[in-house]
Formats: sequence, structure tokens, C-alpha cells
Amino acid sequence: MSVARLLEIMAALRDPEGGCPWDLEQDFATIAPYTLEEAYEVADAIERGNLEDLREELGDLLLQVVFHAQMACEQGAFDFDDVARGICEKMVRRHPHVFAGETVDSAQAQTAAWERLKADEKAARGRRHGTLDDVPLALPALARAAKLGKRAARVGFDWPDAVGPRQKIGEELAELDAAVAGGAGADAVEAELGDLLFAVVNHARHLGVDPEHALRRSNAKFVRRFAHVERRLAESGLAAGEADLEQLDAWWDEAKSAEREP
Repeated sequence: MSVARLLEIMAALRDPEGGCPWDLEQDFATIAPYTLEEAYEVADAIERGNLEDLREELGDLLLQVVFHAQMACEQGAFDFDDVARGICEKMVRRHPHVFAGETVDSAQAQTAAWERLKADEKAARGRRHGTLDDVPLALPALARAAKLGKRAARVGFDWPDAVGPRQKIGEELAELDAAVAGGAGADAVEAELGDLLFAVVNHARHLGVDPEHALRRSNAKFVRRFAHVERRLAESGLAAGEADLEQLDAWWDEAKSAEREP
């Protein structure tokens, strides 16, 4: 009932006669950034452990699906029911151990079976399927690097353990230092820095760490500690830029110590 009502609301918003001018002006390309933004807001609610916000953000993300489906329906391509039917069929097809009496030994075996089924589906539709072909370009760079490394590892292109990628970090850092010391241009320095970041992501994968999540945590940590520094600045009656770096570092260390306290 609620989904049907949402579909009615979206159709009304897109009605050429009496609909919302803003909604009527949109197309797939203009809505896509909002879709990504809502997905990030879902992730943020999960990160904060706020289930009430998660409920709301999931609704906003569902609206994005409905919006795209409505625009496709107007073009005679597909509608929301087609979207729902397609994912239902795909989930049943890719889980034969649940719906067709087959068995899998582990989550790892299921992941391998999923990838085989996915490749078979693409081949049946006449699509070339290279190992890295369908890793989305729109993913955040860290997340995409992790996914690229994981995909390549599935066909054996990987180090056997975390030692290799850790050594690679040292190699890439040395190459970056050499580029900087040698006065290389900005493009060359950027390329070496990118290689270093990619090596760090590979190391994270071998350590079982999600680099995107790790960096989000570090971002949050930086914000907390910098807020402490700004509070101490205000308490000291100083404006931004008036305290020397030694004093700022001391307040930063205060924030670090406070976080370590039980």
C-alpha cells in the first residue's frame, strides 16, 4: 500500500498538467547525483548507528529508485514493477542453494558462485565480460581501487599475503620522493601519489580493512580533534591564525589524550 502510494505521488509530480515544475525538468543525468548523495546519507546513518535516521534515509533512497523508474516508464522503457521483478528473479537465480536445492560450503564459495553466475548472465546477453569491466566508474576512488584489486585477485593476480603490498607501499613512496626531489612536474607527482594510494588500498584489502570506512573514521577523528583545538583557541581569546603551531599541536595532543581516557 505504501509503495503504491509513493508511485502515485511520483506520477503526480511528473504529470505534465499540474505536476511540479522542478520534477518535470529533471532527467536521468540530473537526478543521478541526488541518487549518489542519498546512498552516502544511508551510509552515514549506519556509521552513526542512528536507526531513525537510517529509516528516513532509506526512504529518500527509495524515492530515487521510484523517480528513475517513473522517467523510464514515461519513455516506454520499463516501470517500477519491472525493476522489482528483475531483482527478484536475479536474487532467486543467483541463490540456487536457497531456492533450487543446491549446496555451498561457505560464504566464500557463494561469492565465487555468484561471480560465475553473473558472468554467465552477461555472456548470455552477448556482453563481453572482462574481470574489471563492470566495476563502476562512479564509485569513490578508494572504494573503486579496493574493488579493482579484489576482482583481479579472483583470477590469481595478487600477492599471497600482506607482505607484498606492504613492500609495494615502500617502493611507491620512494618513487614519489624521487619525483618530488627531482623536480618532476605536477602531473608526474600526481601519478606517483596515485600509485602510492593504490598500494595502500591493496595493503588494506590484505589486512581485511575497508579503506573507505577507515578514511571516513579518520576524517571524523580529525574533525573531533580540530573542534577541540578551536575551542581552546576561543577559551584563550585568540583568533584563528594567532596561535603558533607549537601551541596548536599541544591542544591537538590534548584531544588525542582525552580520546584515550576510559
